[in-house]
Amino acid sequence: MSSLSSNSTQFILKIFIVISFFNVCFASRKLTALVQDPQMQLLKYHKGALLSGKINVNLIWYGKFKPSQRAIVSDFVTSLSSSTPSNVHPSVAQWWNTIEKYYHLANSKNTLSLNLGKQVLIENYSLGKSLTQKQIVQLASKGEQRNVINVVLTASDVAVDGFCVNRCGTHGSSKGAIIKGKTYKFAYIWVGNSETQCPGYCAWPFHQPIYGPQSPPLGAPNNDVGVDGMVINLASLLAGTATNPFGNGYYQGEADAPLESASACSGVYAKGAYPGYAGNLLVDKTTGASYNAHGINGRKYLVPALYDPATSSCSTLV
Repeated sequence: MSSLSSNSTQFILKIFIVISFFNVCFASRKLTALVQDPQMQLLKYHKGALLSGKINVNLIWYGKFKPSQRAIVSDFVTSLSSSTPSNVHPSVAQWWNTIEKYYHLANSKNTLSLNLGKQVLIENYSLGKSLTQKQIVQLASKGEQRNVINVVLTASDVAVDGFCVNRCGTHGSSKGAIIKGKTYKFAYIWVGNSETQCPGYCAWPFHQPIYGPQSPPLGAPNNDVGVDGMVINLASLLAGTATNPFGNGYYQGEADAPLESASACSGVYAKGAYPGYAGNLLVDKTTGASYNAHGINGRKYLVPALYDPATSSCSTLV
């Protein structure tokens, strides 16, 4: 009797395993289908305008920056354009090409071309050394106000509301010029130099992180922890500005605290990344600095992973 009970138990167990196997297979196919379904994209398109056309990126420097520091950032912006490509790959222009996929997904026939515009130097701290968000917009307004992204860059001795507390920079839009009776909006970005205030928060992985898994800091590709960190944050915010310039483009979550094309892949810079580890980056044999993209004038940069809507994954150059 016990033998019959044992055999029955084994038979039921085998049936359960077979059913479970088919359930797992079905679940796997269902999961794959969800990943490939454009309606299940991580970043939802809210039907608003994407930034398009020929856009000048104006740099507004607030506070003291060395000419060499300004050159690091201006060379990065110039490197974004495919019309001035780096002769070495992977390149900054290649990284930016992922943004084009958002336009295809939105069935937009428009394209985006970023070019380095004017640079404005405000070295006398005319608004003081502690700025509000309203003052950031005021500074952004000093650039042209049509077909532009005005980037405000604050020096390491300038405090900004929320800086180092819950943000390293931000982007938004503001009403600009009135031309032929029509008011135009312009996009703006603010990024702060965190070198002396919070490099572990805003310049990781070039500085020891202030929390989380601890790992040795990496060498900054332009030998400037603060400005190389600014480039990472500027790159992330440029991607967010292109795909969600006016708050109704591609994003997930709350409109006033959105997850966007780069912030969706926070902390990822190369394949193999995990919390506290930026990934398997390229290393300069001479300086030992880490990077993942080449720019113009022999520059090397670290740019963040971008969410690729075609693969529903974080896309990296290396």
